[in-house]
Amino acid sequence: MIMMGQQQQQKELFSYQIDLDRRIRADNPLRQVAAAIDFSFARAEVESTYGHNGNVSVDPVVILKMMFLLFFDNVRSERQLMEMLQERLDYLWFLGYGINDPVPHHSVLSKARARWGSALFEQLFVRTVAACVSAGLVDGKKIHVDGSLIAAHAANKSIVAGPPELIAALRQAYREQAAKLEEPAPVTLPQAAATPTRLSTTDPDAELARRPRQPTRLSYKQHRVVDDARGVITAQCTTAGSVGEDRQLLGLIGEHEQHTSIAVQTVVADSQYGTAENFLACADRGLNAHMADWKTAHHPGGAAQAYFGPDQFVYDAASDTYRCPAGETLRRYQKRSHKPAWEYKTQRSVCAQCALRAQCTTSKIGRRLQRFERQAELDRLRLRANSAAARKDRRRRQHLMEGSFADAANCHGFKRSRWRRLWRQQIQNHLIAACQNVRILLRNRRPRLTAAVSAHKLAPACGRKLPHWLRPMNRPWLFN
Repeated sequence: MIMMGQQQQQKELFSYQIDLDRRIRADNPLRQVAAAIDFSFARAEVESTYGHNGNVSVDPVVILKMMFLLFFDNVRSERQLMEMLQERLDYLWFLGYGINDPVPHHSVLSKARARWGSALFEQLFVRTVAACVSAGLVDGKKIHVDGSLIAAHAANKSIVAGPPELIAALRQAYREQAAKLEEPAPVTLPQAAATPTRLSTTDPDAELARRPRQPTRLSYKQHRVVDDARGVITAQCTTAGSVGEDRQLLGLIGEHEQHTSIAVQTVVADSQYGTAENFLACADRGLNAHMADWKTAHHPGGAAQAYFGPDQFVYDAASDTYRCPAGETLRRYQKRSHKPAWEYKTQRSVCAQCALRAQCTTSKIGRRLQRFERQAELDRLRLRANSAAARKDRRRRQHLMEGSFADAANCHGFKRSRWRRLWRQQIQNHLIAACQNVRILLRNRRPRLTAAVSAHKLAPACGRKLPHWLRPMNRPWLFN
């Protein structure tokens, strides 16, 4: 017979044989993260921000790992992370702590962010891209580009309105206050379209923007590049919410090529990027621009409009004029100030008396057309962008880009800013993108099992069948 046992609840006075390395299972995700990414580069990167005397800080490697855990497991706050450290043996092992070592105060993380700025976190993201390239998970020749809004940590009621001079003075006051707090200098983005008459007193860097069929609110925007092979994020940048996506295309292409050392051949994007300037810029670089045409999607005459489109106006190269559907002539009027294009129009009185006016325009000054100096080349590029191959790439782009942003939102808290100011939002986005790349890297580093190995190691000794999820017909990639 077997005697019944009873667990003794007495606390041990001494523990000499606690080995966290033995207590963490072999397939724990943090073991795989530690094997895939070397965080020790942080010491050299931030060494210049520390002095040579005074109190000894927490190891920068440990702080960076804590920041990584904050988003890798989508922990709600830094306070909660420090509370969880006492209970999670795998966290302690990952950070290099012993079971009885004291845990730092949560303010250590915010102070480190202010001391370091965003450069260190950008380096972490770039290193995850390099790890994916080394693992063969990045093709690099075909990329998908898109942007997504992020709700700022500020309410619309914090917005003050006033003349541009007052708003500029308020912005300068915030810059001076940030300098007193020894925060990193605000990042100046030449593409930023800051509203000159509105400013949030809670987060001066956030700007008003809105998603389709949703109310306007203070937001930031992340622009990212996703590789076609496995969905690895290879480049990204963070701007205020009102910055147009089309302005970031060339910069993102350059970052992708710098991070991967692979030249881009095909760019896939939606109509937000399909402007004439981007089509021509891609052609100058020798790139295939599989972008949806902005003119078709947004210009009068599109599928959702009831007006004559530009294609219904006939151009005569000999006289450099257009003929409208009513037979009237539109002549060259003036050059556009911000782009290499000319405007064409007819007399206002002619448009006012036209029988087809209701199908052409509602403007009081009459219908106008725009023609680029390289219009013939632009027409060929737009025709190529509507090919079967380009449409197929855009359908795949929907799957990759929407999946990438959805994964960031569901698993890493992407859609809501944790902190305020643009440089902190950049840190958040660098860490989220790094976490997503690491997960892609870990998914594709799992060893593949041959049929012989599966039969030898996976079949239970008692002769029962393999579990449903391990049968070859349900998990074929394990046996290839």
